[in-house]
Amino acid sequence: MRPVKKIYKPMNINDITIIDDDKLKKAITAAALGNAMEWFDFGVYGFLAFVLGKVFFPDASPSVQMIASLGTFSVPFLVRPLGGIVCGILGDRYGRQKILAITIIIMSLGTCSIGLIPSYQSIGIMSPILLLIAKLVQGFSVGGEYSGAAIFVAEYSPDRKRGLMGSWLDFGSIAGFVIGAGVVVLISSMISDVQFERWGWRIPFFLALPLGAIGLYLRHELEETPAFQKHVEDMEAESKVNLRNSPKLSYREVAGKYWKSLMICVGIVIVTNVTYYVLLTYMPSYLSHNLHYSENHGVLIIIAVMVGMLFVQPIIGMTSDKIGRRPFILGGSTGLFLLSYPAFLMIQTNSVGFIFIGLLILAILLNCFIGVMASILPAIFPTQIRYSALAIAFNISILIAGMTPTIVAWMVEATHNLNMPAFYLMGISLIGLWTGIRMPETANKPLRGETPTASDRNEAKEILSEHFDTIEQKVEEIDEKIADLERRRQILIDQHPKLD
Repeated sequence: MRPVKKIYKPMNINDITIIDDDKLKKAITAAALGNAMEWFDFGVYGFLAFVLGKVFFPDASPSVQMIASLGTFSVPFLVRPLGGIVCGILGDRYGRQKILAITIIIMSLGTCSIGLIPSYQSIGIMSPILLLIAKLVQGFSVGGEYSGAAIFVAEYSPDRKRGLMGSWLDFGSIAGFVIGAGVVVLISSMISDVQFERWGWRIPFFLALPLGAIGLYLRHELEETPAFQKHVEDMEAESKVNLRNSPKLSYREVAGKYWKSLMICVGIVIVTNVTYYVLLTYMPSYLSHNLHYSENHGVLIIIAVMVGMLFVQPIIGMTSDKIGRRPFILGGSTGLFLLSYPAFLMIQTNSVGFIFIGLLILAILLNCFIGVMASILPAIFPTQIRYSALAIAFNISILIAGMTPTIVAWMVEATHNLNMPAFYLMGISLIGLWTGIRMPETANKPLRGETPTASDRNEAKEILSEHFDTIEQKVEEIDEKIADLERRRQILIDQHPKLD
């Protein structure tokens, strides 16, 4: 059977999608708010780990209480790949907007329900079991949340601003974490320790309900992304059937054809989230339990560092649109290997200034990763499998990274070495270095398999002109290679008596 010849046609200005600025702002706001709520829960849970250990595991020693509460934080990551599979399949079939509306409902209900669970003293073993169920519900919804939100923003963003626009997604993460930590500090400062352990810790979880309602409203009002709409139109034009009935690649075929993209995704997510969980989930317990530092004092320092991260985040995203994404993955990984140990030595000095500097070093390195992750990951997969492939790879990676607080806490308790978190980060940084070397540069390029997108018609004209310049350059390079081959051919002919 002869292969079908692919027909290429010249690109024109109408092939470049112009992104509506108002729709872009709404998409970023809605996506970032959902991400903020996810990390609001992580922030609250991380800063309440010491109290939750007492509430749900009162019979254990303080060390075991902390490990158990952090373990409950980690277990839901086991169900995230399932959530990623379900949400990814549905997201590639029915659209991104619908699935993101569903995930935020499930996530807000799961978070709010934690505040309703009676203590261990009231209902015994059912208390930690209900806590685990609530965390599993969260894990399922979060399995499709970040991937879908990153894709939603990426598919709405102009090619030249995708780094900046994507950085706002994790801006929402940090903001949610800061708000969660700030709420914990505010409530604990207003009531006594006894009142806080009895009922005060529940209040932050109840706030997830109104936050979820706002996020649902914003997401419900959004239109589907231009990239997915175009994908639907193309599929219907080619197959003349509804998209739901079109053939799909199996996961085995996806893994075989896109294994390089999957490995890059796994590497970026692991190095980013391990750093994230060490700094923002494990560190509060490390300061209070292992270093015996004042809980509120330590929390305030971390909050100050995170507020600084908020200002750095969009700067890194915008800079990546100028110099590329790879320099930040490579630079962040190198810094993690060289500076993690000095940073933890500073954190252990019991000096507020040195603790702040140590945390700030880790925070800036984390910014290098989260400032570009949301713009890299969606760009390495084609539209028809983007949600499902990214969600599965992302959540398998999170399954590994999510165990970080529990593993690091156990390592410190088992070895009595306070530097074990630094050694753990140094080992993880090697994954980041390998990924940075292997990954393709995605800055200022269309999403994989897509036509370019622009902010306005003038930018579209510039992109078209650059596209033609690139073609001309490639043609010149091919002409040079042909001329060189002709010369080599003639040399060989001249050496043969029967060839002319």
